[in-house]
Parts: sequence; C-alpha cells; structure tokens
Amino acid sequence: MKHTYHIHGMTCNGCRSHVESTLSKVEGVTSAAVDLEKAEATIQMESHIPIETFQQVLKNDGGKYSIHNLGEHHHASEKREESPKGQGNGTFYCPMHCEGDKTYDKHGDCPVCGMDLVEEQTQLKSVGTQYTCPMHPEIVRNQPGDCPICGMDLVPMQPSLSAEEKNYKKLSKKFWIAVAFTLPIFIMAMSEMVPNNPLYQIMEQKYWNWIQFGLSIPVVFYATWMFFERAYRSIKTWNLNMFTLIGIGAGVAWLFSVFGLLFPDVFPAQFTTHSGAVHVYFEAATVILTLVLLGQLLEARAHSKTNNAVKELLKLAPNEAVRVVNGQEEVIAIDEIKLGDTLRVKPGDKIPVDGVISEGHSSVDEAMITGEPIPVDKQEGDKVSSGTINGKKSFLMTAEKVGSDTLLSQIIDMVNKASRSQAPIQKLADRISGYFVPVVVLISVITFIVWAIFGPEPAYVYALVNAIAVLIIACPCALGLATPMSVMVGVGKGAQNGVLIKNAEALEKMDKIDTLIIDKTGTITEGRPSVEKIGATQHGFTETDVLQYIISLNQLSEHPLAEATVKYGKEQKAELLKASDFNSVTGKGVTGIVNGKKVALGNEKMMEEGKASLSEQLLKEVKEQQKLGKTVPMLSVDGKGIGYVVISDKIKESSKKAIEELQSHGVKVIMLTGDNHDTAKAVAETLNLADFKAEMLPQDKLNEVERLQKEGRKVAMAGDGINDAPALAKSDVGIAMGTGTDVAIESAAITLVKGDLQGIVKARNLSVKVMKNIKQNLFFALIYNTLGVPIAAGVLFPFFGLLLSPMIAALAMSFSSVSVIMNALRLRTAKI
Repeated sequence: MKHTYHIHGMTCNGCRSHVESTLSKVEGVTSAAVDLEKAEATIQMESHIPIETFQQVLKNDGGKYSIHNLGEHHHASEKREESPKGQGNGTFYCPMHCEGDKTYDKHGDCPVCGMDLVEEQTQLKSVGTQYTCPMHPEIVRNQPGDCPICGMDLVPMQPSLSAEEKNYKKLSKKFWIAVAFTLPIFIMAMSEMVPNNPLYQIMEQKYWNWIQFGLSIPVVFYATWMFFERAYRSIKTWNLNMFTLIGIGAGVAWLFSVFGLLFPDVFPAQFTTHSGAVHVYFEAATVILTLVLLGQLLEARAHSKTNNAVKELLKLAPNEAVRVVNGQEEVIAIDEIKLGDTLRVKPGDKIPVDGVISEGHSSVDEAMITGEPIPVDKQEGDKVSSGTINGKKSFLMTAEKVGSDTLLSQIIDMVNKASRSQAPIQKLADRISGYFVPVVVLISVITFIVWAIFGPEPAYVYALVNAIAVLIIACPCALGLATPMSVMVGVGKGAQNGVLIKNAEALEKMDKIDTLIIDKTGTITEGRPSVEKIGATQHGFTETDVLQYIISLNQLSEHPLAEATVKYGKEQKAELLKASDFNSVTGKGVTGIVNGKKVALGNEKMMEEGKASLSEQLLKEVKEQQKLGKTVPMLSVDGKGIGYVVISDKIKESSKKAIEELQSHGVKVIMLTGDNHDTAKAVAETLNLADFKAEMLPQDKLNEVERLQKEGRKVAMAGDGINDAPALAKSDVGIAMGTGTDVAIESAAITLVKGDLQGIVKARNLSVKVMKNIKQNLFFALIYNTLGVPIAAGVLFPFFGLLLSPMIAALAMSFSSVSVIMNALRLRTAKI
C-alpha cells in the first residue's frame, strides 16, 4: 500500500534526508521516499497507517516538520519556506555545509555539527562614509554639513562590525576570562609535583580543591558553556559531532570532581590521595575547555581569511560615481545609477558599473577581474566592467548593467555559490563522519573497561583519565572541514585570476580531464573578425553591389561576422538596401529578401540548401582564400553565386602556448569548427593541432562529445557561442569564454572572464592544486585520528610507559582543525 503526503518545514537536503529516515523507522513502513522540491513524501506500508501516527512521530522529533494529506488546507504559515536569507552584509552558513545550501538569518551555531556559522559577503552596495549628528543620531547624510535640528557639524559614522568580527571579539573576551580562571587552577594542580608542596603548608589539599571548584565555575558556566549546549543539542537530535565528545569528556571530568568533593567517602582508596582527599580533575576539565575555546578562536580568525577573495572583490566597487546630466556633473551614490546614465570616469577612478565608452579613450587595469597585469587600451564603443581601474585619461561611458547585473556582482555571486557547493570527494568524508562519533565513544568505553581490569593501580583512575583522553583527542571537525575549506579558498583564487567556477564538482572533474574540445572563432581566435576583401565574380555585379547585398542582409544579424561586414560597409559608405524575411540557419548562414530578390549568404552548405549555381571562378577564388585560413562566406542572388567576402580573425597570441602546455600535461586537444576544412586546416597547422574537424553543426559537436565519452574519455568543451551550448552542457566540464553569449556561459561549469585559452591552463592547474590540497587535508585528518585515538587509549603504555594527558589531547584536537584550515589557506599563494 502506497500513500503520498505533503511535508512542511524542509529547507535543504539535510532536512529531506532526516524526514525520510524518521518516517522509514515507523513500524509497518517498508520504505519512504521524500522529494524536497515537491515537498512530498511517498510512503510504502504493509497495511494502512493513519496519518496521525506520522504526525505524532514528527512532532516527537522536535516539531520542526509536519505532514498533511495532499491538497489538505493548512495554516498559511506552513507553506514551504525558502532558506532564510541573512541580514546585514550577507547570509550565514555552516562552513562544513552540513545542510547543503541552507542559510540562516542570524549568527549562531550549526544545528547539525555545532560549528560557528560564518557570514557570506554577497551584496555590492554603496558603503561610502555617512555623516550623523552627535546630538541627533537619527540625522544621516551622505556628505558633511550641519545638523538641520541643532546646527552642529555632522561627524563621520563609525562603520559597524561584521558578524564575523563580532563573533571573534566575543570569543576573544571569553577566552581571556577562561585563561584568567584556569591558570590558577592549573598552578594548584601542578603544585602537587613539587616536593613539600608549599600550598599544602597554607591549608590542606581538600580546601584547595574547593578553591579549584570555585574558580572552575566561570569557565564551565560562562566562558565555555556553549560547548555543553552544543553537546546537549547534538545528543538530543542525534547529530553527534566534535562537541558531543568534548561535552562528554570535559563534563565527566568536572562532574566526577564535584562528586568527589561532596561525597569523598563513596570512592575506593585508589581514587584518594594520601591525605584522604579524592583526586579531582578541575584542571583537566578547565584546561581542556580553554584549549578548545582557543581552537575556536583560531578557527574564527582563519575562517575570515578563507573568503578574503570575495572581500577583496567587494572592495573593488566604488562608493560613488560622477553622473553627467545636461552637461552638468553630479556626484551620486553607486546605488542611484540607472540604465542609460552617462557617467564620467576620471583618471585613477574605479569604473562604477558595466557599460560602453561613449566618448574618449583610456587604458584600463582589469587585473582584479581577469588576473592579467597589463592595462588594456579602450576606445569609443569598447565595453568596460565595474571594479576595474581607469588609467590616466578621462572618458564618458553609458551604463548598461547596474546593481546585481554587473560582471563584478555576478562574479561574487558565482564565487559564493561555488564555495558552498559540495565536491563529490566530500561524500567520502561525510560517510566516515557519520560513523565517527559513535565509534569513538565505543572505543572510550572499551578503554575504560580494559584499564579498569588490566591496568596498574590505581586502575580506575587510569581508566577514567584515558577514556576522557580518547573522547577529547578525536576531531571529526578536521575531517569535515578538509574539503569545503580547500574549495572555498580555491574558488576565490580562481576568481582573482579570471577563472569563475560554478560549482565544486566542476573543480574536481577538471583534474581528471584528458580531452579538451575547443571552438575556433572567439576561442582560439580573438573573435573580432574584420573584412579584408570583397570579391565579385558574376558579370553585371560590382564589388559595391556585392557589399550592398551583404550588409543589407547582415544588418539584421547579431553574429560577429555579420557585425564585421556591416562595420566595413559603413566605413566604405555603402548604401543599405531594403531587406526583409531574414532567417538565420545555425552553422550555415543567413537568407532573406533584399530589394525584392532572394539572397543567401554563407558556406557551401548554405549554397547547397539554396540550390545556388556557383561558377568555377567563384569556387577557385574562395578556395584560395580558405587555404590561407580565412573565413569566406559566399553570396547568391536569385540562385546565382555572385561574389564573396573575405573575413579574417586573428589567432590570439596566447592560444599556441596554452595548447602546447595542455598537450604537455597529456591533454588531447581537438578543434571543432563550423568553418570550412581549408580554413580549419590552416589554423590547426599554425597551432600544431593534429586533431580537428571542420563544417561542424551544433548537433555534430554534441555527437562528438558523446562519442569521446563512450570511449571512456573525460571531456572538457570550450566555446563561446549559442551553437556551442549543447556540447558545453553535455561535456564533463563545460568552459565558456567570458566574451561569449549568455547562453554559452549559462551552459558551462567554468567561465573564463578574459575568454582566453590560457584561462583553461589556469583552470586545470587550479583544479590539480585544489584536489591535491583536499587529499592532503583528508590524509592529515584521517592519520591524525587513526594515530591519536589509539595513543590516547594507552596502546604505547605497555611498551614505553607513555600516556597522553587529556589536556595534551585537547591541545592537539584544537589545532587539528586549525591545521586543516591553514593548509587550505596555502592555496591563496599558489601559482596557477
């Protein structure tokens, strides 16, 4: 019997998995499948189970989720909610991505792993200095001046701290409080090792134990109480994590000591000192908790560096812009810029939004977006991007993209999304982490039993101390952080070098690529074609006639080759003729009616489709140009070939070097182009490319990708046009040139801002380094726990007499997570 119900309250894949698991455990249920998008659960049961049973189970689970019959009306507030977005500067998310892409609207702890949520910088907004009145704080102005109420000078407002900075300050305050109270406890405990302990001459040990107890209260119940809250929550929800182990280990040590103070007569002699006082472990508990707090403090500091790339990108956005209205300049906040506004960019200024230069020229430093250090010369009609820096000349520009539509905003958005995505390799760490804590607790229990039975006297003391050490040294956090930290830093590194990664999976796959398919136009070549020559081969038609027909038809097209011919026609001052019935045939050419005549322009396939008769002279001249690597569309009027246009597209200087470097790393490079065979051959020979195919339609490129994948190859496809989109989507890793179409960029997993083959080399190098870094982190975390837990359990004691103090275990545990983060941070200085 099968029933489908509506589930309310799910916001991420972690929720879906939890609900599915909870429903599956209901007696009589054979299987349960939950769909996050539809917010539905399909439950297979042996016999009918009332919905009230499921409702009660979910209610007992904490009441976060509820179940209803499909179509059943329920309270409006019980609609499926989107992940709550953050306030202020961004959203808050778990650095271990326990609940996928889920975000929170305020700072706190992850409900799954207990880690501090981190803030994501997401929005470009005007953050210019604002001014307020010291007497009337409600008065806020963008510029200095007088208070309209009391006349006092307005003063600059102090920038508010980010949630990240506030959390660091809070942890720092608690840490120093913990140190202040823990240090005296530690000194008292260590004084026992001093012969004729001077403290015992002042008063007996049992009184010093009471002082230790008093000093431990602020540490346990204030400075580190959050660890016990996280531990309790983890056990309650059965999301066992690092804080489960810390809470149990330190909690047992502290409670044991308190019990020993209150009821010393209950304990056997081996738990007592020669003075009759029970051995207490206030120093172990407080030192452990303080060291864990130190680890959290160091992690918070290190976390702030992992998304430095995004912070640096955010800094690129200027606060203000100069708008020109009716010849008058006015300074406005960047938020006030609208599409079509004319903006003045002065020497040294940051370009405020994406647009096109309408007057003047300059050189622009685009290093912060493309990673290329050499400034680029910009003329009228050239596009400029937000965040790049103007050179020594002033120019006017027209705003074309503002706010979240600018390239800089899209880069930041893509980096944030990719940083929070999960690489496939992380599934291994997640599976291990799922069993980790229960196994460690079991090992701790076994350690206690073995030491209690076989250990030297006082056996129970040894058993307790070593069991606590096992709990404390284990660090599932290091394992969980291994992948996301490397991904976060790697994605940011890529963005700074003009390589935009859409998701972590693409970053991992790029490391395994052995075949790269590249397009010609706009990928190998500059994508800025220019007309070299117009040819007329039919009696009665001049070159001017041929040019007129070509530009009249192409004025209706947005293809780069069409734009090149129209631009050439304007330079030659050719007259436009009336054109209609325009039609673009992908991979072949264009057709239409010009001056009442049927006109076709394109390659041989276009001529064949239009059944045009082509003279031997036309074919001969076209062939000669094609052998030189030129693109030569032919023109037919009323079924007769009358001429052609020779278009050249310069090969990028970096293309040959990039292809050679990829080939040297064992990557097979194949060029697929819609151009003719002779042109493709000429380009392939220039680049020493052995593999190329010409006259490829979009479907042909897609079929070629599929064929190579069937051969077992890992295929990356790089392209920049609409005709590349199907192959980009099908390939293992699609790489879009940033100079290309939105469709191509949307279909790709990696986008190269500069649209340069050298970017593919960077993307591959980045992938190799990130994957190596992830594997190092996983190795460190696994080896650390594999060796640390047995040592803490006391396996070295029978051979070397060595035991691991719980305090040393706490120090090691705290630094294990930090070491993983610090290793990931090395990627910031990696050369790609």
